[in-house]
Amino acid sequence: MATKAINKNGIITVHNGVPKTLYSSSGTYLNAQAMSEASLREAGLYDVVLPEDYNVAIHDLSEIFWDSANAVFTYTKSDKTWSQSLADMKTAKIANLKANANSKLAETDWYIIRKNDDGTAVPSDITTARAAIRTAVGTKETEINALTEKSAVVLYDINLD
Repeated sequence: MATKAINKNGIITVHNGVPKTLYSSSGTYLNAQAMSEASLREAGLYDVVLPEDYNVAIHDLSEIFWDSANAVFTYTKSDKTWSQSLADMKTAKIANLKANANSKLAETDWYIIRKNDDGTAVPSDITTARAAIRTAVGTKETEINALTEKSAVVLYDINLD
């Protein structure tokens, strides 16, 4: 469902899709969802287009505006700014990475506890999987520490699946 917008008396209203009833400067349209795209445009309801490569994690959007050249409503994007230092952001990202690893390792901790309690061997697939998690954390931590831009830290994927 495409986001739509209408400019009514200088006030732009954004809709998630076509509203059931459309109020425009040219009148009120009941059952607007049944109208053709051409009729919706004639009534003033147009698509909303996000800027190319927009990512909510690293960009802010301007106020919505009418782009007459493309006949759409749109925004301009700008890079977000963060109050945290790059080092603090890396530290937080690594802490989240380690928390993810802790959760993954916790799924098989009982094998390790059982081994320590009564000497029952840990299956090799479990030890291999646990070693892979620890290796992945080490690799990702090194990669995070090598990042030089805050936006790269924000976008860095710490998923261990």
